[in-house]
Amino acid sequence: MKNTRAILMLLVALIAGAAAVISASRWLLQQSSSSVKQVVVAANDLDLGQPLNGSQLKLVSWPTSSVPPGAFEDPKSLDGRVVRTSLQRGEPILDAKLAPIGTKGGLSAVINDGKRAITVRVNDVVGVAGFALPGNYVDVIVNTNEDSKSTQNGSISKIVLEKILVLAVAQQVSRDDTQPKVVNAVTLEVTPDQAEKLDVARSVGTLSLVLRNQMDVADINTGGATKHTLLGKGEPAAPAPAPAPTTRTVVKTRTIVAAPARSGNCVGVLAGIQGSLECF
Repeated sequence: MKNTRAILMLLVALIAGAAAVISASRWLLQQSSSSVKQVVVAANDLDLGQPLNGSQLKLVSWPTSSVPPGAFEDPKSLDGRVVRTSLQRGEPILDAKLAPIGTKGGLSAVINDGKRAITVRVNDVVGVAGFALPGNYVDVIVNTNEDSKSTQNGSISKIVLEKILVLAVAQQVSRDDTQPKVVNAVTLEVTPDQAEKLDVARSVGTLSLVLRNQMDVADINTGGATKHTLLGKGEPAAPAPAPAPTTRTVVKTRTIVAAPARSGNCVGVLAGIQGSLECF
């Protein structure tokens, strides 16, 4: 009898324990499901200007409190959208990193509003030895001959554009590669006014790129460098103006030589309005 009662109590305890475990697991599942969301992330590395499709995306669980603004929950809603910046594998796809709906892929999709893209020819020196990569900022220097007489038609180098974004080097637009690439062309993002200045600059002289710190936003207005400032001689003094020609006034004089006086007695003779002196 006692053994039967003990077995019955043991069965009741097992059933109560199983019910508690099932209830706890259901509660934990409900809590976990409400604390995470499914977020679309990049399944592999993506380059800017690249259209999206299903094979490039996947869903991952993300804490609800940490879901970034603009994240997507449905991969199908991203078909055909174009990324405006490079994305790493596992990085969430955000609306701020995508071009507007209907935008086609390519470099034109990543150009900011009001800006233009212009390509300039460079070499291994002008292109900062290949370190001017997409996403970097550069200054543009032009070397030309100044027409001013103060430099005697000498060479002058001047920074004409500052803090210009590099969009692409050659045909590569990836912004996450830190390896230098020696290329023959660099595409820059400029305003329409800057595009006009850059086009004039490359037609009147040679261009050079100066790599700058991405956090440096200060504008520096320089006067340019010439041969004289390079050697520390300063600008040559302007030649003194030639003196004005002087006029010489020539005064012609007439010398009247008096006739020598004659010796003896002289008598003045007046005939009409003429007079004479007669000596004897």
